[in-house]
Amino acid sequence: MSNRPRGRIPDRERNRNQSRGREQGRGTEDTVPPLTRIIREALDRLRAFDRRRPRVWDAAVTGFWTVAAVLDYTSGGWRNTAHDTVTAPEFLVLLMSLGFSLPLLWRRTHPLAVVLLMTPISLVNVWTGAVVQASLFQLIPVFQIVLRSSFRTVGAAALLFVVPVLSGGVRIPSTWGQEVVSYVWGLVFVVLLGIAVRTRREYTEALVERAHRLERERDQQARLAAAAERTRIAREMHDIIGHNLSVITGLADGGAYAARKNPERAGQALEAIGTTSRQALSELRRLLGVLRDDHPDAERTPQPTLDELAPLIERVRRAGLPVHLELTGEPTPCSLTPGRQLTVYRVIQEALTNTLKHATGPTSATVALTYSHTHLDARITDTGTGTGAGRTAETEEAPLAAQGIMGMRERAALYDGSLEAGPLPDDKGWQVQLRLPLEESHP
Repeated sequence: MSNRPRGRIPDRERNRNQSRGREQGRGTEDTVPPLTRIIREALDRLRAFDRRRPRVWDAAVTGFWTVAAVLDYTSGGWRNTAHDTVTAPEFLVLLMSLGFSLPLLWRRTHPLAVVLLMTPISLVNVWTGAVVQASLFQLIPVFQIVLRSSFRTVGAAALLFVVPVLSGGVRIPSTWGQEVVSYVWGLVFVVLLGIAVRTRREYTEALVERAHRLERERDQQARLAAAAERTRIAREMHDIIGHNLSVITGLADGGAYAARKNPERAGQALEAIGTTSRQALSELRRLLGVLRDDHPDAERTPQPTLDELAPLIERVRRAGLPVHLELTGEPTPCSLTPGRQLTVYRVIQEALTNTLKHATGPTSATVALTYSHTHLDARITDTGTGTGAGRTAETEEAPLAAQGIMGMRERAALYDGSLEAGPLPDDKGWQVQLRLPLEESHP
């Protein structure tokens, strides 16, 4: 028997994985501070917009830095860094400012090409002694190269950035301490920042990939468990159909013998053959959708029916769990087929076994069977304090524990039934509810 999960069990099998993901995500969100959550959501929306329309974001960033470069030119800011004895034509300063800012439009798609385009402009900038502040825009494509390219490419970009600066220091020695050192330190800072961001991004991507891999493995385990349960059901149904066919064969032989001496008994035998064959046909139709995987050592003992329910409850009582059985209504003749009886029996057996394994404290259980003209309802409840929601959420057995519930759902689905399992209100116990439609033996 599989262990019983203590977490919340969704009502629909097809939404089980999605509901579990939402529950886990909601629990994580509750531990995040509100301000952090707001900032993260804003960044997520910004990244989503950037993925949809990258050119819009590139144009906005390029436009911002172009305006900053032009404003710096018009306010004479470039003169604050130029050498006192060196003057540069106004139009050349404007062209250099635009040459450093406009190529930023391709900083993410072709960052190395942008650095190559800025290198001659940077050389003119430091050689003339103007040293416009827009030359620091070269660090932006360098940062993109650190994020996305190999370290060999990063070295080439850094060399393209440093060579013009060093040549300017040789050309005008007085600018060595003010411009050259500050530019080199800026390059070191940007490279280190890019490495840190890249490492963090790669680590996050590895965690996401691992989570996706674990999710795929979990789904594969669920499918394997479902296939194993279908195989088990198929072996059990083999005995039921084999028994029906044996009965049909015996009735047919007896009817053929009685037809010569007692036609009335032959008619009764034919009627019994029709009833039994219809039941066997119904079970066989359901078996067509069940995956069959025969094993040589498969168990072939007769399968239990609801007549074996009382001995099952007595065995559970002897194991130490008080169980009370409640019966309401009576089953209609021939409506509860052997396969349906086996399903109800196995669900009750699984639920009581899980109570014995996992419930703590003083515990008692109740098994209530309610018969109607169309359905059989089975409700198994217990009062154990160990059945509260989330009791096994932090254990390694939680993924395996869901297989017991899944197996019961597979059995119920075989007969178009439904099964719900979960904690009682206020964590006062656990309940399993099975609703199984009843069919007449007529096709």
